[in-house]
Amino acid sequence: MLEDTADQLHLPQRRNVRLGTLLRLRWLTIIGQTTAVLVVYYGLEFPLPILGCVAVIALSAGLNVALRVRFGPTKRLEPERAAWLLAFGIVELAALLFLTGGLQNPFAFLFLAPVLLSATALPPRITVKLGGFAVLCATMLMFAHYPLPWDADDPLTLPWIYLLGVWLSILLAIGFIGIYSWQITEESRQLAEALVATELVLTREQHLSQLDGLAAAAAHELGTPLSTIAVIAKELELAIGADSPHAEDVRLLREQSLRCRDILAKLTELSSGEPFDRMPLSALIEEVVAPHRNFGVAIDIALAHEPTPPMGARNPAILYGLGNLVENAVDFAQGRVEVIADWSSEHVAVTVSDDGPGFAPEIMDRIGEPYVRSSKRRRMDAGGETTGLGLGFFIAKTLLERSGATVEFENRAYPDRGAVIQIRWERGHFERPLGFAAT
Repeated sequence: MLEDTADQLHLPQRRNVRLGTLLRLRWLTIIGQTTAVLVVYYGLEFPLPILGCVAVIALSAGLNVALRVRFGPTKRLEPERAAWLLAFGIVELAALLFLTGGLQNPFAFLFLAPVLLSATALPPRITVKLGGFAVLCATMLMFAHYPLPWDADDPLTLPWIYLLGVWLSILLAIGFIGIYSWQITEESRQLAEALVATELVLTREQHLSQLDGLAAAAAHELGTPLSTIAVIAKELELAIGADSPHAEDVRLLREQSLRCRDILAKLTELSSGEPFDRMPLSALIEEVVAPHRNFGVAIDIALAHEPTPPMGARNPAILYGLGNLVENAVDFAQGRVEVIADWSSEHVAVTVSDDGPGFAPEIMDRIGEPYVRSSKRRRMDAGGETTGLGLGFFIAKTLLERSGATVEFENRAYPDRGAVIQIRWERGHFERPLGFAAT
C-alpha cells in the first residue's frame, strides 16, 4: 500500500554537486590564504618563502578560472569529479603548510574543511577516501616541512609530543566531525524524501476520492444525449416494422441506451448526497479492513455500544493511514488482528493490535521516523529482498496526524505478545468536513 509508493520513490540517487558552489568556497579559501600570507610576511615581518606560497595560491586561482570558463557555474559535477577537486584543495593546503611550518602551523586544522564538505554532499565511500588522504598529508607534514615563520631572534621550537597531539587531534576531528556531519545530512535527506512520498500518496488518494464528483458530472452530461438516442431508437423501431432486417439491431440499440441510462443513474446516486461524502466510523473501518481479509489472518472488529456513532468525512489521509497500519499488523500477525473502535462525546479512538512478535526494543523510541529498520523484524518478498524500512509507518503517522489524530505505538504487556497502535482524535476533528485543517 503505502510501502509500494515509498519504494517507487526511494531510488538510488547520484549526489551531484554544483560547480559554482565549490568555486565560491574555493575563492573564499584563496582570499583567506592570500591574506594570511601577506599579513605574516609584510605585517609581522616573519621570514617565509613568499614566492612559493604565492605560486601555490596562484595555481589554485588559475584552476578556478579555468573551471569557470570551461564549464560555467551551473555545471553539476559527478561525485568522483567533485572529489578530485576537493582532493586538489587538500594538496594545495598541504603545500602551503609544507612551506610554513607543517603541523606547527595553526592553520593545519583546515584539513578538516574538504572532508566536511564531502561528508555533507558526497557518498560515504568518497568521504572516507578524502579523509584518509588528508590524514596521509598531515602525517607527511610531521616529518617534512620548512620552519614555522617566526621571530628570527627568538625561534619557536615545539616538542615532538605536542606535534603528535596535533596530528592525533586532526585525525580525530576528521573522523568524528565527518561522521557526525554525514549522519545529520543523511537524516535530513531521508526526511525530505519521506515528506515528498507523503505528499504524493495523499495527492493520489485525494484524486481518487474526487472520482465520485467526476462520475456525477459525467452522468449529468451524458444523460441528455442518451435520452435523445433512446427516443430516436424507439421511433425507428416503430417506423421500420417488426419484419425489417434491421428491427433486431434497432431494438438492441434502444435496450442498450436504456441500460446506459440505468448505469448513469446509479453513478449519480453513488456520487451525490451524504452517504458517500461522509461515513460512520464502522463503515470506515470496514472499508479499511476489507482488502486484508483473505491473507490467512483473522481480523476481528469490535465497536463500542455508545449511542450516536461518529460520522466522519471520507478523508483520504485517514483511510490511507489506517490501511497501512492494518496491513502492517496482518503482515506480522501469527493468526489474528484486532481493530477496536471506541468513542465518546469528546473523543474517537481506533486501536489496531496483532499477536505477532511486537516492535523490536531497539526501535521503540524511533518508530515513526523514516527508514527505521529492525534486524529482527524483516519481511522478505518473493525475490528475497528486505522491505519495510519504516517509511510506510512514517507516512501513515504523518497522514493521521494531519487529520488531527495522535498516534501511539507500544507492545502488549508480558506474557502476551504483539504490537498495539492507538489512534485518537478529538471528536470535532474526526467529524470535521474534509478540507478543514486541524488546529
